[in-house]
Amino acid sequence: MNVKEIVSSKLTMLNEENIIKYDVPLKDYCSFKIGGPAEVFCVPKTQAQLIELMAFCLRENISYFILGKGSNLLISDQGLTGMVISTSALNKITKDENYISAFSGVLLKDLCEFAQEHGLSGLEFAHGIPGSVGGAVYMNAGAYGGEIKDVLYCSKCLSPQLSLLESTNPIIHLKAADHCFAYRSSALQVQGLIHLSSVFKLKQQNPAEILAKMDDFKLQRWDKQPMDLPSAGSVFKRPEGYFTGKLIDDCGLRGYRIGDAAVSNKHCGFIVNLGNATAKDVLQLIRYVQQTVYSRFQVKLETEIRVLGVESK
Repeated sequence: MNVKEIVSSKLTMLNEENIIKYDVPLKDYCSFKIGGPAEVFCVPKTQAQLIELMAFCLRENISYFILGKGSNLLISDQGLTGMVISTSALNKITKDENYISAFSGVLLKDLCEFAQEHGLSGLEFAHGIPGSVGGAVYMNAGAYGGEIKDVLYCSKCLSPQLSLLESTNPIIHLKAADHCFAYRSSALQVQGLIHLSSVFKLKQQNPAEILAKMDDFKLQRWDKQPMDLPSAGSVFKRPEGYFTGKLIDDCGLRGYRIGDAAVSNKHCGFIVNLGNATAKDVLQLIRYVQQTVYSRFQVKLETEIRVLGVESK
């Protein structure tokens, strides 16, 4: 049996609950608006269902990918085989004094607005980041001098050893230090952990002052970044001692395009989709930028976005 047949025959209850769909276009679930179909696409409504799906994939030797908001991804034009598990329905937020708990699928925008409404400061920097809590913790997302590591208190994750579900609790608890945060990196990446939820420790402040700071960051973002076009955010990590956008601009690559993929005219650290860009277009443009910058400045640009599918090989 192929993957669809295995899933259809063995996950009958989840199929009946409309948790599972087939051949879903992934371009509709990522900010780049690029990507072919997911062979199997699942949207669990509870953490228990997420664990069930993960355990199933491991038992049946089915490849899987956990999809958050899809704001930092470039997905193959051929799509993804196996199972894509979306966390979009896992979006619960709660508050206890100065602590806010958020599930992996909560949008950063919603988390920040929840904190602001309750007079809790510390997450303002994240308001304009177009991602989910799970992705933000996984990548140690940051902007305007702030990072997730500055406010994260603890997290719950799934152990990669889910095959031991029958005898072992797969949920592990991480204190702040256990995340081993670094620039756009965390222990979740290194250890292959699946984010479930996090608690953020914030400070009390006047809601109007928090809102003013959030609005200021939003204006800066719209002024300096191509918010009006599909992209995956900053394509490259910032090399030590340099500014990525300036390096690319100094090479004369502002606006340079391959197909419908282009270096942004507003911020050269971004690649934008002008309408019908393919993953192949974007990858060719990334490589051209890397080669050009290295040839002129001997600086290696490392990608910050995650590339999924056959074109990444």
